Order: sequence, then structure tokens, then C-alpha cells
Amino acid sequence: MGEKQLREGYTTGACATAATKAALTALITGIPPTEATIYLPVGRWVTFSIERCDLQATSATAVVIKDGGDDPDATHGASIVATVSWTTGTSIELDGGEGVGRVTKPGLPVPVGEAAINPVPRKMITETARQVLEQYEITSGVRIVISVPNGVEIAKKTLNARLGIIGGISILGTRGIVVPFSTSAYRASIVRAIEVAKATGCDHVVITTGGRSEKYAMKQYAHLPEEAFIEMGDFVGFTLKQCKKHQMKTVSMVGMMGKFSKVAQGVMMVHAKSAPVDFHFLSAVAEEAGAPSELIQAIREANTASQVGDWMQAAGHLRFFDKLCDYCCQSALKEVGGGLTIETTLYTLDGQWLGKAVRHDAAD
Repeated sequence: MGEKQLREGYTTGACATAATKAALTALITGIPPTEATIYLPVGRWVTFSIERCDLQATSATAVVIKDGGDDPDATHGASIVATVSWTTGTSIELDGGEGVGRVTKPGLPVPVGEAAINPVPRKMITETARQVLEQYEITSGVRIVISVPNGVEIAKKTLNARLGIIGGISILGTRGIVVPFSTSAYRASIVRAIEVAKATGCDHVVITTGGRSEKYAMKQYAHLPEEAFIEMGDFVGFTLKQCKKHQMKTVSMVGMMGKFSKVAQGVMMVHAKSAPVDFHFLSAVAEEAGAPSELIQAIREANTASQVGDWMQAAGHLRFFDKLCDYCCQSALKEVGGGLTIETTLYTLDGQWLGKAVRHDAAD
């Protein structure tokens, strides 16, 4: 279709590894490098520019600027800093400093109490440091501290606090590269959130399509802990299947007319470009709810699902919303093959309750 090739970026883990190599090389040689070449898990060598490298008497610090490519996330442009110092032992120690979060809840791949540096970046950083030490035939131990000066502020734009990562961002990345519009990254965050919910004792989760619907959901389900609330974005089917896989008993879906009109008709990827709203389907639901023929005809020619919702609300046909919620529950159960209790609640954009339905299904 003539679309331009989107540019890949690099993970915080890759940036931390490059900064570590530069700092350790400076500490050994006394010469601050201007670039560092590392091997990424995806299977390629990449050279990173070193923004700054400072040498002290017993330590060295190097900075790499995070480049998220054409799909920049919250960490795009952040300074990823590695400080390396000698120790009295022979091992390689790794920890997080300023702006790198600490894990406070179970269910994450890093134990409670440790810096939020995920397993693959941990391995990349320590193996790269070991290779540099071997290259210069050094047997002394080193301590590596990864920090992100603006990490506390950046973390406010992420789900870290919800996951129990406090005080900064996570150092992430399983491949070393960031693929533009990384659906895999978003899916991974959904799985991680479900794992945290499970590990903290939740068997009832609330899945929402965005921040606004989550705000309404938190008022509706105020008795549930924060870990129970999961933003699924457009990935309805994927999230439902993960909930079943992780043996949740009840899944409550909370959203609005636009996306849930699609779910009701069986569409489980509700991105704006995924599938159009079926207005003939909505008109049939309106007919079931007792709407008059002229309103049913108007719905067939409507522009948006929200417009349909406004008309039905104004006309007082509120059974329409309960029926639509019930169709959402049926579609969800069909998607996962049963085995869950599904609840669906619809709200308007400004938080007005429209309707709710519940379906229990113990069949597998």
C-alpha cells in the first residue's frame, strides 16, 4: 500500500547493556568510549552512541539515550545510565539505582525486593560485563548500578505501580529491539497483569478498554483490589483467553458503546480499523428491546454506536443496553469455550450507567 518502513527502536535493557559496556571499558582502560557495540538476543550486533562517559577514581558512569524508533513509548528519549565500580570479590553484582523501580508484589519475573530489571536484560548486562572482563584478563568483581534520572516521572505513564513496581521504571526487553506498534509488548503487559492478579489472590478480574472505563469500573467494583483491574485495550479475545488460562472464576468487562457493540456481535479485536459496527445488528437488538419501527430504521442508518446509545437512552428503551450486555457475555463465553462467569457493564462517555448482564457458565 506504499506505507513507509517503520524504524525499529531499542529496549531499555539493550540501552542499559550498552551503557554498562562503555562504563566498564572506561573503568578498565581509563579512556571513555564514544560508542559501544553489543549483541542483542534477536541475533544481531548493534552499535550504540554513548551520550556521556565520566571516569572517577574507582568507578565510571556511561549514558545511553533510549530510542524507541517509530513507536516511541514512555521511555523514549530517557537517559539510561550505568555506573560500574570495583568490588573486593570476584562476582558481578547488578542493582537498580535512581529511577529504576523495586518489585513489591509477587507474580512478576523478578523476586520481591529486587530492582525491576527483567531476566533477559539481567543476563545481557552481566554476560556483556563478563566478556569485557575476560577480554582484558581481569578477575576482579564489579558492581553495576542501572539508573534512569527521570524514571519516577516516566513510571507515572506506565502500569508499574499497578503491578507493584514502585519508585521508577522497569528495565525490559526480551529481544533487544522495539518493533513499531508492538502488539506483542501490549499483550505481554496484559499477561503480566493477569499473573500479578493471580499471585495476589484474585480470582475475579475487571477488564476494560481504556483509562476512562477503568475509572468507572473502579467505582463499580470498589471492593476489589487494584491488582484486579486490567486494561486490555483492543485485545478482548486475547485477554479473555488469558483469564481462563490463569483460572480466573469471574471476569467483568466494563466499557462503552463503540467497542462493546463490536464485542456483542462477536468481534474480539475492537481496534477502530478491525471491523465496522454492524448497525443492522444493533437495530435487531433495539427491536428485541421494543423500540418502534421508525427508531429501528434510524439505527440502521446511524453513524456511530454512541449515537445509537444516545437515541435509545433518550427514548427510554433501557432494556436495549441490558440486552447488548448479554450479547457481550454470550460472545465472550463462546470465545473461551465457557468455564467462566462473565459480567458486562456499559457506561456512557461521561460515566452514566447504561446496563449490565451476567452469564454463568461452568462448562468447559
